Amino acid sequence: MTVKPEKARGPRTRRGAKKDPKLAVLLAALAHVPFDGFTDKVLGQAAMEAGVPRETLARLFPEGPLSLVEVFSDHVDAEMTRKLSKVKLSTLKVRERIATAVRLRLVSLRPHKEAARRAAAFLTLPPHVATGMKLLYRTVDAIWRGIGDTSTDFNFYTKRAILAAVYSTTLMRWFSDTSEDEHITDEFLRHRIDDVMRFEKFKAQLRERASGWPSISEFLNPGGSASRRPGARGA
Repeated sequence: MTVKPEKARGPRTRRGAKKDPKLAVLLAALAHVPFDGFTDKVLGQAAMEAGVPRETLARLFPEGPLSLVEVFSDHVDAEMTRKLSKVKLSTLKVRERIATAVRLRLVSLRPHKEAARRAAAFLTLPPHVATGMKLLYRTVDAIWRGIGDTSTDFNFYTKRAILAAVYSTTLMRWFSDTSEDEHITDEFLRHRIDDVMRFEKFKAQLRERASGWPSISEFLNPGGSASRRPGARGA
């Protein structure tokens, strides 16, 4: 599937900003972040440009620039989910759905690529790593839910852990991709998903082979079957 780029700020985003002061501050800040990073100065400047009072700013962004990064990530997740809802996913295989969702998140980030790069670097700082992990989880969770996954068993966690690795490495590759239509990133993503699918196939084959192996209890208690014969006495 080919994903076409969108303009940085469409009418829908501007209307939303008027109703949402958080979004208004974020959009104002994104004009400064590529040059100055995620800082208190940028946050204060953005609040002034968005007409948000200082006391309101402290309530909306209690952790300052870190909260701004969180709002940025959540906003991009929401944009990805909105775009994904317009895709006819029922015609796609699971791997194609995942690839489409990852591409759509990158499309949502594309107008603010340098800001995204700054955010990623910001989240690698030791005090911010926990927040970075939390935001990565939210993103992969939004992807799985967006493509229709409703699992609640152990696979719920393994799917998200695997996708977190796929998405984060693809994001790093995207930051350095200057190719036309970002086809290098698309190719990288395809290979990462292929690797996962091969691993899942290997796990399924291993489970099938292991189903005929003796159980642990049979190894530990090889005479156990005899003890259950009629007339057998316990110790």
